[in-house]
Amino acid sequence: MALVAALASLMTITRTVAVHALLYLVVLLLALAGVFVRLGAPFAAVLEVILYAGAIMVLFVFVVMMLNLGRADRRRERHWIAPHVWLGPAILAGLLLAATLRALLGADGAPGGPVSVIGPRQVGLALYGPYVLTVELASFLLLAGLVSAFHIGRQDEGEA
Repeated sequence: MALVAALASLMTITRTVAVHALLYLVVLLLALAGVFVRLGAPFAAVLEVILYAGAIMVLFVFVVMMLNLGRADRRRERHWIAPHVWLGPAILAGLLLAATLRALLGADGAPGGPVSVIGPRQVGLALYGPYVLTVELASFLLLAGLVSAFHIGRQDEGEA
């Protein structure tokens, strides 16, 4: 799972088309959730899938759609859904599925030593205890990015 995460992160940062990078980012976030499970943090893995692979990716896709580049780019949008675009993320997702099935079926042992499970209470105390300011600043950063993307992508009536 760590190897899939490393490959997906490399592919995410090297893609020049935003939609391609988003595909690899989804695989990366799912692989990180698998790593969290292996480290004994299933609640963190669930948060990773729900918050990041779900909500944050919807935000990214919303911003990409909001920055609609016009009718001239419909040909490029058709290219985004071509099979060769999905091949890389599909291979990495297949490797991730194989690693998950292998872990679920017990083919590989757990890492040595006892693992303490981190529950929702510990996560809540950590996020809203000493790191509450950091969490709030991150939410303002996401809001500022969304407003900036809207401002950059909007078209005035005189420009159209």
